[in-house]
Amino acid sequence: MRVTTWNVNSLNARKARFIEWTCEASPDVICLQETKMKPEAFPYLELEGMGYESAHFGQGQWNGVAILSRVGITNVKVGLDGGDGSSEEARAISANCGGVSVVCVYVPNGRSLEDDHYRYKLEWLSKLKLHLEKNYRPDQDLVVAGDFNIAPTDLDVWSPEALIGCTHVSEPERDALRELCEFGLTDSLRKFYPQSGIYSWWDHRGGAFHKRQGMRIDYLLVSKSVESRLKWALIDRNARKGEKPSDHAPVTIEFSPPV
Repeated sequence: MRVTTWNVNSLNARKARFIEWTCEASPDVICLQETKMKPEAFPYLELEGMGYESAHFGQGQWNGVAILSRVGITNVKVGLDGGDGSSEEARAISANCGGVSVVCVYVPNGRSLEDDHYRYKLEWLSKLKLHLEKNYRPDQDLVVAGDFNIAPTDLDVWSPEALIGCTHVSEPERDALRELCEFGLTDSLRKFYPQSGIYSWWDHRGGAFHKRQGMRIDYLLVSKSVESRLKWALIDRNARKGEKPSDHAPVTIEFSPPV
């Protein structure tokens, strides 16, 4: 089973690129963030023509998450509040895809350490942890995928010194991520690539991509049962090249499917 997470930074703006990449990479499940689409604008029929069932939680020009699956999609839930998502931003959606529980998240950015949005980010991460504890078990097949807006360690940023005092690298954020993983989740990419210099996001400004000034903030956290069946993981930097790319690259893992 091949699972991808990708912050597309507007599905409407990147649709042609997304379709081309999907046809080439052929993932079984795709978790999207920042779709930036109203619910009625999501291209369900077009995706169905590509072989994907889909579920979308959108709110227009901001946020938006979706799960696409060609191995079935059931038990769809939106948000973290246990309701219909109407009382919160469109940042989380979950479903069962081919026997694997998939949770797609778009963690708040945080903006700055002094901003109320930073406190909101930490609170949201705490709610995500409670959501996992309430709805899932560590011994089941589980993938928590998305844009976490956190670089887990200094290995995941191009210059720790340049980012001192910034969001994405603060200790409270990193602690929140570690606590989330204590549920029983493993950073799948790091099993294959323990070295520095591997990033999934590059600022559009200042030629950051060509200067290799990036951060790794997109990942697929997997339960132990999925970890034991992992075959490979990669970040597709080529998808960040060319005309009008997203500022994020897709991250993909492949593992043996449930028996």
